[in-house]
Amino acid sequence: MENGDVNLLRSRSREAPDVSASSDLDSSLEGDPSPGRHQQGDNHITSNGRIEVEHVMSKKMQLKRKAEFLKDNLMRQFDSQVNDFMDSLIEELASFKTEPVSAVFSPPLSDKERSKHGHVQPLHSQGKHFISRRSLLDELFEVNHIRTIYHMFIAVLILFILSTLVVDFIDEGRLVLDFDLLVYAFGQFPLVVCTWIYMFLSVLLVPYNLFNLWCQSQSGSHGHHRLHNCLFGAAYLLYQALGLGFLPTYVAVTNSLPPASCFIITLEQVRLMMKVHSFIRENVPRVLNSAKDKKGPGPVVPQVSQYLYFLFAPTLIYRDQYPRNPVIRWSYVATKLLQVLGCTFYTYYVFVRLCIPQFRIISLQLFDLRAMVLCVFNSILPGVLILFLGFFAFLHCWLNAFAEMLRFADKMFYKDWWNSTSYANYYRTWNVVVHDWLFYYVYLDFLWMSQKRFRLAAMLCVFTLSAVVHEYILTICFGFFYPVLFCLFMCFGLLFNFIMHDKRKGPIWNIFMWTSIFLGQGFIICLYSQEWYARRYCPLKEASFLDLLKPRSWSCQGLDGRL
Repeated sequence: MENGDVNLLRSRSREAPDVSASSDLDSSLEGDPSPGRHQQGDNHITSNGRIEVEHVMSKKMQLKRKAEFLKDNLMRQFDSQVNDFMDSLIEELASFKTEPVSAVFSPPLSDKERSKHGHVQPLHSQGKHFISRRSLLDELFEVNHIRTIYHMFIAVLILFILSTLVVDFIDEGRLVLDFDLLVYAFGQFPLVVCTWIYMFLSVLLVPYNLFNLWCQSQSGSHGHHRLHNCLFGAAYLLYQALGLGFLPTYVAVTNSLPPASCFIITLEQVRLMMKVHSFIRENVPRVLNSAKDKKGPGPVVPQVSQYLYFLFAPTLIYRDQYPRNPVIRWSYVATKLLQVLGCTFYTYYVFVRLCIPQFRIISLQLFDLRAMVLCVFNSILPGVLILFLGFFAFLHCWLNAFAEMLRFADKMFYKDWWNSTSYANYYRTWNVVVHDWLFYYVYLDFLWMSQKRFRLAAMLCVFTLSAVVHEYILTICFGFFYPVLFCLFMCFGLLFNFIMHDKRKGPIWNIFMWTSIFLGQGFIICLYSQEWYARRYCPLKEASFLDLLKPRSWSCQGLDGRL
């Protein structure tokens, strides 16, 4: 019996778990350095227990930091998704037009009554709704993986600077820091400033006063409203064509302003013309509707402060009020302006290191098919870099800086155009500011005037206007007419808009879109640069009008030349 009891106890002791080992692990996790609880057979345990405790504690701290990191990432992603959902929900709720009960339950209007009131209410009576939201890149830069891509671009800029300094030091025996290309591109800057002051003051005074006088003529009890409409409309169109359209262009052309200076004038010219049209377009229907209401208080003219704020606000759609931020983050403004300056120098180094050395050699050769193919593919890299720099400098940094200074809260100046699988979506998301203006004031107004019968013609009108304005800007900046961008817009852009429509989904279409964009940038940089050098290497003594329109790069083979 005693031997059996002993054997039974031994078997039970073998089956029982090692309580001391588990207690040792618990005490180690709790930081108990008691050496009496360690077993001698464990490889991770020493005689005094200190190394084991430090090892477990370091593991515990690593796990804790990893858990906190994952928690922060999950919370940021959750907040971003909730914010996007709430923004879209608010925008959809705001788009519903609240109508009085009598209007909801009233019988539908006849065709005669609808046509009678149609000249006052356009299709976009509600229009664009502004809500408080951040720019997409500001949200994406909070993710370390996306911010690393930004750091990579900075590293490429540093390499450009180093390569330029090293090459200049080898060639000249000294560091060359004169930035001659930037000095040339922004030449005659005082004249640019004077021209901008004239454009801004004329936009501030002429359209607002014309609109104010027209409102007074509408509020009066006397007749001749149609005559007043014609007179004020003619005066407004004359100002747009001559005062804001012709005179700045005349200054730029007659003074032979360099490209960057012309670029500033033409962009501001187009921006102010679009803003003036939006101000008139949004307020005229309100005045006409209030003039029909004989019992009403009369038309309400926007204040000068509202109009002045709109002229500086980063939007082309006029509203009396916009969502505003409570404070101005001046550090954010300084950061964005420094980034604009950095993108300017980045573009300078792209031209100095990638464009000018290539085209100085190519322009001395005969321009045949082989030279064109090599030129296009060699121009893809600088073209894509210039595309990214222009987008980041203007649509993100410049517009966000002004939005922050004006406490303008709706900072959706672009969307995720890089994820587009169709050109239709790309056109909508690349530049939301310009797209909204084209959509509400060209596309919808065309449909309204045609009573929604010519949607294809309305889209063609939008493409044509956009292509003409883009080509006009490049023509004035470069000093010659070479409609490469116009042809790309009207041919390939319009064609791809139908081929790559919104039903195209999947990564293959995004790859196709990026490939076509890269090729397009290569064509633009190659052909315009070729023409730029050809105009300088092969000047015409007595050029006719047809010679000015004919591309010089097709027949020029210069022997020597300078930039």
